[in-house]
Amino acid sequence: MKRSIDLNPEQRAKLLDHYRKDPDPGVRFRSHILLLLDDGHSWATVAAILFCSSRTIDRWVKRFHDEGVQGVAGHQPGRPFRFAAGWVDVVVEWVTQHTPRDFGFLRSRWCCEAVVLLMLRTHHVEVSRETVRRWLHRGDLVYRRPRPILGPKDPERQARLDALRKLLTELPADETAVFQDEVDINTNPKIGSMWMVRGQQAAVETPGNNEKRYISGSIHWRTGQVFLTEGKPKQGRDTALFLAHLDDLRGRLRRYKKIHVICDRAKCHTSDEVAVYLWDHRDRIDLHLLPAYSPDCNPIERVWWHLHESVTRNHQCKSMEERLDLTFAWLGGKNPFQVEGSVYPKARAA
Repeated sequence: MKRSIDLNPEQRAKLLDHYRKDPDPGVRFRSHILLLLDDGHSWATVAAILFCSSRTIDRWVKRFHDEGVQGVAGHQPGRPFRFAAGWVDVVVEWVTQHTPRDFGFLRSRWCCEAVVLLMLRTHHVEVSRETVRRWLHRGDLVYRRPRPILGPKDPERQARLDALRKLLTELPADETAVFQDEVDINTNPKIGSMWMVRGQQAAVETPGNNEKRYISGSIHWRTGQVFLTEGKPKQGRDTALFLAHLDDLRGRLRRYKKIHVICDRAKCHTSDEVAVYLWDHRDRIDLHLLPAYSPDCNPIERVWWHLHESVTRNHQCKSMEERLDLTFAWLGGKNPFQVEGSVYPKARAA
């Protein structure tokens, strides 16, 4: 005689909740079977309604009688895990804490085949690539593209930042500070994400032969005003551009007794010509160098980021003149900018 289902109110409420809200369609299907049987429908009727076999109904009725609602809702499909969980820990430790070269492989990154060979060589355990893949997934690992990061930080990073914070905190009213950096403007657009019709990849036209122009810029620490110096055609990020920008700062910030220029450690900022210029204008300009590899410590970098996001990515300018007009129009319309970041104390009005 076929099994019958008699749910108590608590069991029925749980199964109804699974049937209505569970994201797993398998759980909803099993709950539906038991709820229909509890309503008094025959197995033949349930099989006809749900397009399933009597063997399927019998399997889940038995599971319910053996394990209750949890056995139906918590069932995980697939074969049981054959290997001890310790092997998962071993493989995860290899992949996350070591490189293949540590074990003699001439590879820069791990693959399942390398783990298979290492398991056989080290522990005399034969497994397949798919088993290794399941182990890695079981260890919460995924196969994705990593993000590039800068190399080792400046060992004097903290000391340099402390000195800059002290400078900005104690800055007199008749002195000011600016954060300086260069940005390159190209006729070839930087490619970024955009909305497009599904299945139809949008195209961004490029002029082919790229033309580049550099702009030196500084953001005023107190006001957020950005000062710009345009480089000449075919002029790179060089000392001449930096010195021209310092001249512009001396002219634009005449009301201040001294200008503290904070910039990165690029060669164009630390050359002998710059040293001579700073000596000649030592009463007006002091140069302060950021820690090495620290773009996050320069607020002008955020201005360049917004520039690229707004008018550089996927642009359709046909010439460098059009590209520069668009750049300066955008920068002029947004000026002054907010000094973003939490590396330094909040600026106080002079």
